[in-house]
Amino acid sequence: MARANVSQLTPEWEMKMEYILADGLDRPNFDRSDRIAAFARAEAMAMHGHTLIWYAQGKEAFAGLSGAAFDRAFDGYIATVAGRYRGKVRSWDVVNEPILDDGSGMRDCHWSARYGHDGYILRAFEKARIADPDAVLFLNEYNQESVPAKGAQFLKLVERLLKAGCPLQGLGLQSHLWIDIPDGVIAAYVREISQFGLPIHVSELDCTLRTENRLDLRSQADRIAAQGARVTELASAFAALPKAQQFAFTVWGLRDTDSWYRQGDKDDGKDKPLPFDSFGRPNPMAAAIAAGFETPA
Repeated sequence: MARANVSQLTPEWEMKMEYILADGLDRPNFDRSDRIAAFARAEAMAMHGHTLIWYAQGKEAFAGLSGAAFDRAFDGYIATVAGRYRGKVRSWDVVNEPILDDGSGMRDCHWSARYGHDGYILRAFEKARIADPDAVLFLNEYNQESVPAKGAQFLKLVERLLKAGCPLQGLGLQSHLWIDIPDGVIAAYVREISQFGLPIHVSELDCTLRTENRLDLRSQADRIAAQGARVTELASAFAALPKAQQFAFTVWGLRDTDSWYRQGDKDDGKDKPLPFDSFGRPNPMAAAIAAGFETPA
């Protein structure tokens, strides 16, 4: 399926710090990420590195480190990972998800405790630029296009980083959508974020049919129609961007059964968050993506 439908790969887990440093800072594990990189190269696919620094990972590996030792480990990790894939990846998510869910501010984490909320981001981008001068460096976040306060916080962060001289070169919209996002909100945000003139990566697209409303009695067909409207709106808004800003349009998996929404005991077997079903047949979401690219906003 990937060979027929994909021109760029993003490892979902294998390049994250929790996997690479599972055995500790002194024993990084690149077995799976190396295999993915080799596959991408053999199939003439681009590769997007995901992710160097994430608030949710690294605390255990860095436990007990402070001061200069923490700095050496932080800088060294980025140099080792980004340096290993220099020339093999097109781009990196340098920092992932720095903003609180409600958009009220920046997340506190082990990185910000040492360098400050903006400081750890600046340091990560600076070290990534040194390690891989040719890669496009992205800041990646979710729910900007669907939670107005979070979108506003993201825009403010980008402004601060650019003003501080951060080598930030691209903006990642994860686009984990849901069917009840109001009409027009996604397109409006894409237009707003495009004003920076930076490349935009729809980096982790999926769209669940689930809602948190237990009294939602819509049929499966109605849910799929709502999903199609949201996905088409996103694809159309992306296709309307200047070509130089259309970096990539990435889905977070191909088949429904591969999705994180279909894992665990909450899976009822009915969600269809991705473009293909478990047999590799196109879902309505595939048509929704195509429709968006055929009719840019």
